[in-house]
Amino acid sequence: MIETGEGIDWAVAEALAFATLLVEGSHVRLSGQDVERGTFSHRHSVLHDQETGEKYCPLDHIMENQNEEMFTVSNSSLSEFGVLGFELGNSMESPNALVIWEAQFGDFANGAQVIFDQFLSSGESKWLRQTGLVLLLPHGYLGQGPEHSSARLERFLQMSDDNPVAIPEMDPTHRKQIQECNWQVVNVTTPANYFHVLRRQLHREFRKPLIVMAPKNLLRHKGCKSNLSEFDDVQGHPGFDKQGTRFKRLIKDQNDHSDLEEGIRRLVLCSGKLYYELDEERRNVEAKDVAICRVEQLCPFPYDLIQRELKRYPNAEIVWCQEEPMNMGAYSYIAPRLCAAMKSLSRGTIDDIKYVGRAPSASTATGFPQVHEKEQSEILHNAVQPEPIEYHII
Repeated sequence: MIETGEGIDWAVAEALAFATLLVEGSHVRLSGQDVERGTFSHRHSVLHDQETGEKYCPLDHIMENQNEEMFTVSNSSLSEFGVLGFELGNSMESPNALVIWEAQFGDFANGAQVIFDQFLSSGESKWLRQTGLVLLLPHGYLGQGPEHSSARLERFLQMSDDNPVAIPEMDPTHRKQIQECNWQVVNVTTPANYFHVLRRQLHREFRKPLIVMAPKNLLRHKGCKSNLSEFDDVQGHPGFDKQGTRFKRLIKDQNDHSDLEEGIRRLVLCSGKLYYELDEERRNVEAKDVAICRVEQLCPFPYDLIQRELKRYPNAEIVWCQEEPMNMGAYSYIAPRLCAAMKSLSRGTIDDIKYVGRAPSASTATGFPQVHEKEQSEILHNAVQPEPIEYHII
């Protein structure tokens, strides 16, 4: 991958983020269930000699005379409340270290809900204590049942304190929007974007918690790759004149549309791995008049980039598509903020936002693979169908 500069996958992007931070002198700490190899056998931070049992950590040996305490990766017990509380303390004690806790599946975070409610979401507001703690919560509907599908994205978005009806100042040089929000929630779709969002945690002059809806099938998805050129973030470093790449809060349609596309009939907004399924469905039915944009950073909401896309497609029907049930996922958070962006451009009201996704449900997902496949197929069809969407599709 490195030699060709192409096809960088998720695990290599993560290793590059860790390694570059280590070279810059920052400490990196990763804990959680099975984090040494990765729950889905993708990370391999620690290798084991099959004959002697001796452990070897490649990231301990990327510099001469490297202090092996700079990178810590530790498998933890199934005590999410205790371990996450411990890592929260680590992140506040060492604000210049990248401290990460990864759940084996996103729903395992349920056992640490007290930490989210009492400390992580509100600690800065209550006690003026900042933390840059990162949570990796595997999330995505793959037919694995209600216990292994959802990281409860809606809970984190509900605890976000940004105003849903007032568009804040969006000048990126001021960084006021993120500084005035209690945390960040992302559902990224490219290895390069994951690389940048991790490094952004330490390259800021302040600290905010980062909630990552981490992928499962995208770890090896043939379309989820980045080129090495997308990892260049040298901007601001002494000795460099060119502008580097950076984290993308929103990724525009991959068809590289012009600044004005009056012929697009539908703009589908989504986040996470569902994008790749939507894009495949669009190609299969040759729906060239459908644009698909990925909202990579859900909170704080990227009003400026959403408005840019609304201007690009002035005649398009606006759709929010998700795979979670209607009462879960990002819909309840997205709708009023998307409405505010639309109103500012005289593009309609909340009734003009069409929903495509699963029906409201008490359970996060079905336990039957066949039902899952049927539901997923209907979501993809409804999102790109040629007929106008008259009502919320549930």
